[in-house]
Amino acid sequence: MDQTLELKPGNRRLAVGNLSDFVAKAVEAAPLFDKPFTHLVLDHVFPDDVYARMLGNMPEARDYRPMHGRSKGHDLEDGTHTRVKIDLFPEYIRHLPLQKHAVWDLVGRALCSPTVKEAFVRRLAPALERRFGHGYAKVGMYPIPILTRDIPGYLITPHTDTRWKGITVQLYLPRDSSTTHIGTIFHEKLPDGSLPKVKRMQFAPNTGYAFAVGTDTWHSADAVGPEVRTRDSILLTYFVDAGVLRFFRNRGKRFGNFVLSELRNRLP
Repeated sequence: MDQTLELKPGNRRLAVGNLSDFVAKAVEAAPLFDKPFTHLVLDHVFPDDVYARMLGNMPEARDYRPMHGRSKGHDLEDGTHTRVKIDLFPEYIRHLPLQKHAVWDLVGRALCSPTVKEAFVRRLAPALERRFGHGYAKVGMYPIPILTRDIPGYLITPHTDTRWKGITVQLYLPRDSSTTHIGTIFHEKLPDGSLPKVKRMQFAPNTGYAFAVGTDTWHSADAVGPEVRTRDSILLTYFVDAGVLRFFRNRGKRFGNFVLSELRNRLP
């Protein structure tokens, strides 16, 4: 298959719009489940040709940077980071080779589109209303898409995500269905405080899940085993963007990460 993709200024807007519409339709078609908490199970998120181009234009290991937060505590003994990332914003991926830049710029712009955001808000309305009330649709949501790569040794213990977040989306990017067992695990919290595993997402090509962050959205990932080369996915997080503090925090983090990225790219 031809993996080239030309996005000239005159057709980039059309390409982004078409991809945004396709992803939004996948969100609208996704089944909604209530147990152990409200969530969507996504399938065929990207067109087949776009998905193939994504897999054919994955960045090199040197293009990623360490993922901070909970994953930082699971670095290997030799200091190797078990989760790394690339922010899919134009200012971060501009150092990628031209062809790779074209692919990931398209994907990043589409995932940040109002069309995709509105689809997630519509489908996750019951959970969003429980958290934010009747005005949930007017609550600002700031999208941050990142391409992540996990290697053997990565794991994350059960957690519910920070309340800075409004919606969590993960889109799986495997090349085949040989490692479906490494998908995200959903838990139910019982009255005694225990967190039994209730449901595991299948780490299958071009699939994913989404949920509105709440006090019951317990999820985890088992340790990635040696049978896995890389566990690639896109984390699309919608941060709550209501109020002055959150507004400046979201954009300040983006700018700070940009500065760090530029310094890293200037180092020999």
